[in-house]
Amino acid sequence: MPVVLALVLLLVLAGVGVGVTRPGPVAGWLGDDAGPASTAAGATAEPDPSDVLAGPDPNAPLPSPDGVRAALDPLVGVADLGDRVNVSVADVTSGHTLFAKGADDGTVPASVTKLATAVTVLAARGPGYRIPTRAVAGAKPGEVVIVGGGDPTLAVDKKGYYPGAARLDDLAAQVRTALGGVAPTSVIVDGSIYSGPVYGPGWDDDIPTGGSGGAVTALMADGARRDPGVGQGSAERVTEPDLAAGRSFARLLGVPAAAVKRGTAPAAAAGGATPAAGTELGVVQSPPLIRLVDVMISESDNLLAEALARQVALARNQPASFDGAAAAMDAEVAELGLPADEIALSDGSGLSRRNRISPSLLTDLVRLAASPDHPELAGVFGGLPVGGWSGTLNERYRDAPGTGAGAGTVRAKTGTLTGVHAIAGLVTTADGRLLTFAVLTDQVPGGREEAQPALDRIAAALASCGCR
Repeated sequence: MPVVLALVLLLVLAGVGVGVTRPGPVAGWLGDDAGPASTAAGATAEPDPSDVLAGPDPNAPLPSPDGVRAALDPLVGVADLGDRVNVSVADVTSGHTLFAKGADDGTVPASVTKLATAVTVLAARGPGYRIPTRAVAGAKPGEVVIVGGGDPTLAVDKKGYYPGAARLDDLAAQVRTALGGVAPTSVIVDGSIYSGPVYGPGWDDDIPTGGSGGAVTALMADGARRDPGVGQGSAERVTEPDLAAGRSFARLLGVPAAAVKRGTAPAAAAGGATPAAGTELGVVQSPPLIRLVDVMISESDNLLAEALARQVALARNQPASFDGAAAAMDAEVAELGLPADEIALSDGSGLSRRNRISPSLLTDLVRLAASPDHPELAGVFGGLPVGGWSGTLNERYRDAPGTGAGAGTVRAKTGTLTGVHAIAGLVTTADGRLLTFAVLTDQVPGGREEAQPALDRIAAALASCGCR
């Protein structure tokens, strides 16, 4: 099945004309083949990486519910996971439920929410959609309006955080050409495509300033990072991303920062000043949506997740707000034929403690994304971290006792808030059968040092047995 998923994803990538390059075995999953890498004189060639997530036997035996229960029952009731441990395990190919404990109960999912965000935005917009950032002529000569479309990956220049991002210096060059001899005099920042609060309901008090979240605005550069050169993970964010991006744009146009303010773009009008008010002066486009989903999942990027949730709202003609995005995602889940009564969201990132998703809905989402009937959803799998190898699972399934079998066989999205630990994704059994699983806990008494290994032992148990 992973081979099938990779082929489906490759077809999607080819259809939108985008190439995704990843190191090591992931390149093989996505169809990348750059041939042998050149080696500098005197240097030793890097050895080929070991196999990770090798394709399973399509005729592998299906685990039995009794076998899975025998493997998991001793693990799901441990004290380190608290009093609420809700679990769903299903076979990807057949859809048969193999284990269910509170599987239909809404549970705080933390960042596992991003699986729902990924599926719904790919369904609503399609993998090839690109988010525009436009510049139009203002009502006065020399006035330039930058219209945010909701692309948080927008960069100021080639030193941006997100590879392949649209750039403000490219947009500024288009504007100067379009204005001809008219010198820019002021910049208006139009973020009116978004509405409502900029911070999510149910967010912990430290999220806006703690580096994992920030103000959600329709115009921002580099995910609102103060320094786009910082590595992955938490980063200091600007408090007004729209104005910060507007000032960067103004600087590129030779406009002083004092001449930047918020406003709205005028309606297009004929005649009068040249160019006429509302005339488009330039546009830049984000990378394709499939790439944004990949980054959102692999880096667990919260502001990117909120932006993608709003794209679901815009696609369904809902307000691009926290409430509008949540309602749109709920409607998209129902339209996909899944039980929408098992999801209740307040945001798209999982930072909100008000979110509730059932484990069985998460395994349904994974199965649906793997289905040949929905190739547009296959982009969900490109960024899923691999146990003991990448992303948020890079340091897991390594040293903790009882977890080693999950290294290279578990591919999943994790979620963590204080007292909340979750994981959902795919695992290949010892017999080569591909399963989808979700484990959600939201009453964990201790810290991640105890809870995460306890979670990992559950997926590792599935990886180490045939469970028949």
